[in-house]
Amino acid sequence: MWRVLSLVLMIGTMTCGIADLARAQTAQPAPKAAPKSPAPAPAAKTAAKPESKPAAPPAAVVGGAEPTLIGQFGTWGAYAATPNGKKVCFALAKPSSSKTNPPNRPRDPAYAFVSTRPSEKVNNEVSVMIGYALKPGAESTAEVGGAAYAMYTQGDGLWIKNAAEEERMVEAMRKSADLVVKGVSAKGTETTDTFSLKGLAQALDRISQDCKR
Repeated sequence: MWRVLSLVLMIGTMTCGIADLARAQTAQPAPKAAPKSPAPAPAAKTAAKPESKPAAPPAAVVGGAEPTLIGQFGTWGAYAATPNGKKVCFALAKPSSSKTNPPNRPRDPAYAFVSTRPSEKVNNEVSVMIGYALKPGAESTAEVGGAAYAMYTQGDGLWIKNAAEEERMVEAMRKSADLVVKGVSAKGTETTDTFSLKGLAQALDRISQDCKR
């Protein structure tokens, strides 16, 4: 499942560098080559809260390479890394608001990514790290521009189910105000995360310049 699964993004704490880009950069599983198994995320102690400041990437390691911020645009940061000599770039943001049902359930931070990996001919792959183990077989969706896109779930990661819709989804994200991601945890908690798309178009343009095929 490696049309959309190669770089793996994970949650962690940031120390000048990054410690776990793995899962969220993993390409979409579905009819392609199987994704790597995500490493377990640390247990959350408090409910997720919206953050007003721009998102920094989770602490992550990409094949031993540390992602570097190449531009901050609104709520989206543009990053680049070169694991094993192969350049990868991604835009990243945290939710502007998060809700759980039942309310105030604990979870790890959520992140949305749009990734480009020229060596794999992957361009603008959308993925979300949801911050908890998803319920196997449960439906997850990403809503943007008046359309809802079914998402494939594995572990705590989401990828678009129909790869043919990804380009249309990214174009809608460039023009829309918000991306709304809905999921269900393994314990049955329903979540709704809203990501502001302010600055995403500029972040993607920056990545396009810095991560040419």
